[in-house]
Amino acid sequence: MNVLVTGMGAVSSVGGDARATFAALAQGRSGLAELRGFDRSRFRARHAYEIDDRPAPGTDVPLRATGWLLRAVAEALADAGLAGDLTGVPVLVGTTLRELRSVELNWCEGAPFDAARLHFGTALRERFGADRTYTVANACSASLYALGLGTDLLETGEADTVVVAGVDTITESTYGLLDRVYREAPESVRPFDRGRRGMLQGDGAAAVVLRRGPGAPAGARAYATVRGVGLNCDAYHPSAPDSGSIGRVMREAHRRAGIKPADVDLVLLHGTGTPLNDEAEARALGEVFAGVPRPPRMTAVKSMIGHTAGASGLHSLITAVQALHSGRVPPTLGLDEPIDEVAGFRLAREPVTERGMSLAQVDSFGFGGLNAVAVVEKVS
Repeated sequence: MNVLVTGMGAVSSVGGDARATFAALAQGRSGLAELRGFDRSRFRARHAYEIDDRPAPGTDVPLRATGWLLRAVAEALADAGLAGDLTGVPVLVGTTLRELRSVELNWCEGAPFDAARLHFGTALRERFGADRTYTVANACSASLYALGLGTDLLETGEADTVVVAGVDTITESTYGLLDRVYREAPESVRPFDRGRRGMLQGDGAAAVVLRRGPGAPAGARAYATVRGVGLNCDAYHPSAPDSGSIGRVMREAHRRAGIKPADVDLVLLHGTGTPLNDEAEARALGEVFAGVPRPPRMTAVKSMIGHTAGASGLHSLITAVQALHSGRVPPTLGLDEPIDEVAGFRLAREPVTERGMSLAQVDSFGFGGLNAVAVVEKVS
């Protein structure tokens, strides 16, 4: 596979662009704060990883997710040195909830909202002239599924340039649903820690520009090569993951990338802070990397930006690319007492500098056994 990452953009609770977000993550700065979007008295949980861009405290407006998506795509295009015209360029958007928060505001408060805005293609066409837009609604692995589809379009010659993005926003209905799921309300996301209680949502958007290697213009910037993307859907359970299936998708990503587990320098973990997901991912990693003399460095950025759902895979991928270039590995916050399943793992528990990294694995898993793993390599 010869697919280049030539531009990146991101918006999160800790930064308004990709570089600011990575700088915050590398310092171990969290976006966790008291819930601002809805009435806290209605929930046991009191916190979330929100983007604080509402017009005034206690108010909310429609189409915030769309706004973040447009910002991330615009940043990625500018970073890639491309004009803002996406006519004829495939744009694939991974998401879980689309503009559900806007629907809630319309239903509960009468806020104006046009149903056509549920499809992000409407705004992408207006802003960038995008006439080939696709939505991938594959739960929390959506943006890495979109990445896999994007690389297919490039490799089959269907396109020379593809934009892949992910976006999600915290909604009151989903926040309430999750609030009733856990025995104890989580106060923060604490991946792989014995004291973890579950996941909390995060707002965010991310985007990358992909180009086919031989077709990239002379002198075009390239941050990384997407070496391979592994995908599977096991339909094992509506929410509980299957470690065997997760292990298989990791191996499939390695096979497609033409690498061995020992070649991986860094793993961006899915790391949701939920009991079943953390244990399944850890068991799969333990099996895949068994016998590797020096296991890869690992970290889980959801501990700082929450679970950004459909955007989470790309948030991790963009973090991985910047970590490979800078040598700075963000920490996994809240990891005070690691679970037994991660014994022997090289989990970053504080900011780490590790030079010489070149290859990263990015994990992303969703409800229904929608599993995705990407392998990216630094371009020097």
